Amino acid sequence: MQIILYYAPIACSLVPYVSLTEAGAEFEVRPINLKTSQQMSPEYRALNPKHKVPMLVVDGQSLTENTAINTWIARTFPKANLMPKDPWLELQAISLMSWCASGVHPFLTRHNNPAKVCEVPGAEASVRSHATAGLMDALSYAEKRLAGREFFFDHFTSPDAHFFWCMRRAQLFEIEEVAELKNCMAHFERVKARPSVQKVLAFEKSVLDGFAKAA
Repeated sequence: MQIILYYAPIACSLVPYVSLTEAGAEFEVRPINLKTSQQMSPEYRALNPKHKVPMLVVDGQSLTENTAINTWIARTFPKANLMPKDPWLELQAISLMSWCASGVHPFLTRHNNPAKVCEVPGAEASVRSHATAGLMDALSYAEKRLAGREFFFDHFTSPDAHFFWCMRRAQLFEIEEVAELKNCMAHFERVKARPSVQKVLAFEKSVLDGFAKAA
């Protein structure tokens, strides 16, 4: 089976990289440079009309969206236990990944590019302020869910990787309020220490260094 992951540094394509690594899968990574808008190139749009990352290509067939990709990884490599085995809990895990994608990620996007939300001159600070309020409201759910727990379920699963990315992105944006979420921060540090996450962070650095040299 040939597995290709289209990946961009910093972006949420970190999540399937972690899941594939945890699964012990053999896969090829093809970096996409978002800073040069490579995702908008005719070549990439021909592969992925959504012009986003991540995209997984398995034996020539493409799959997009983190929830779908990570569900496929978990089902294809069941010994990795990347999803709970109980069907109801598996659905809860899928729900958590969907929440990361639709309930948390959009607030991070507003921080990254407030002009996409409001192009009125000088509105950036207001957009970010409202985004922070929405983000903190969303993260309060995770803060309660993680109370007294190491992970969202009784062991590490793909939702933990997805939430790690959310927390990392919030910290990269220097959203100081996030540090107040003690359970979320403890979860972040716990996941960060995993070998799979350390591997992707090292790979991210090498890709960024390569992009800088090519610029």
